[in-house]
Amino acid sequence: MDTEALRSFVRAAELGQLRHAADELGVTQQAVSKRIAALERKLGVRLFTRTARGVELTLDGQAFLPHAQSIVAAVERAVAAVRPGSRALRVDVLGLRSAQALVLHDYWRSRPESGLDVVTLRVNDPRVAAAAVAAGDIDASFRTVTDPDALPPGVRMIHAFDSPLELLVGPEHPLASASSLTPAQLRKHRIWVPGIAPLSEWSDFYDQLVTAFDLRIDAAGPHFGDEVLLDTLAESGQVATLVGARDRYTWPAEYDLRRIPVVSPTLAYPLSLIVPATNPHPGLRGVIAHLEGLPALAGPVWRPTWAT
Repeated sequence: MDTEALRSFVRAAELGQLRHAADELGVTQQAVSKRIAALERKLGVRLFTRTARGVELTLDGQAFLPHAQSIVAAVERAVAAVRPGSRALRVDVLGLRSAQALVLHDYWRSRPESGLDVVTLRVNDPRVAAAAVAAGDIDASFRTVTDPDALPPGVRMIHAFDSPLELLVGPEHPLASASSLTPAQLRKHRIWVPGIAPLSEWSDFYDQLVTAFDLRIDAAGPHFGDEVLLDTLAESGQVATLVGARDRYTWPAEYDLRRIPVVSPTLAYPLSLIVPATNPHPGLRGVIAHLEGLPALAGPVWRPTWAT
């Protein structure tokens, strides 16, 4: 069914005159009349009767109007959902409990009138996310392409913020009572980080972390989710993991897990935002300003080479 014919019928019914409907739709009165006539032929009923004042709905027209209005409204919502100038800002994050999502939530709480659509692309290769930004499928992505030459044309990458790492351990772990730890104190302890995917930015991050500080990062086994990881930490006196200071984890009180900052130097995971090089979504301006206002990390900080 022709949606323009439906729109013409709805506006003519609401305004009571074909001429007024034509003026609002930006077409001629003859075009509106032809659209409605074609719609009547499609339905096999008369929708209007002409009067001295304009047009009035027939009984069939009255029955059809609320359904036509619903269809027109749904079409307008569908168009708005994909039009960059009017739809909500669509931003990709690694996970809804990640530091990226929490920073976006803070931004939205400060500006609740902002249209924001937080999505999670199920991809590990950041170049795939960058290509989605270039294609306009999303407006921005919290990913880092560690080789800038691998960025697709039409996008650029800006620094978002640094996420300091913490050691997460159970109450029986030898380091559980520490208030802070240095990277040197982590040596020889098993740090289990399941789910380090090839081609991902975090794969390169952990490779450089191991090389820089001689750490024992273990990525063995499939990643069955955060709940299984937290269960393992609570039950073990030997296993620890690294988490971002802003990342959100919840566990039962009886687990008594400890989050311990790593300092001297702080181990920082640099987060980037991939955005279009030209014609970005208008909502990105506010998000970038919010990111620029985040406090910088104090003291000595270690970052991977691609952070600079």
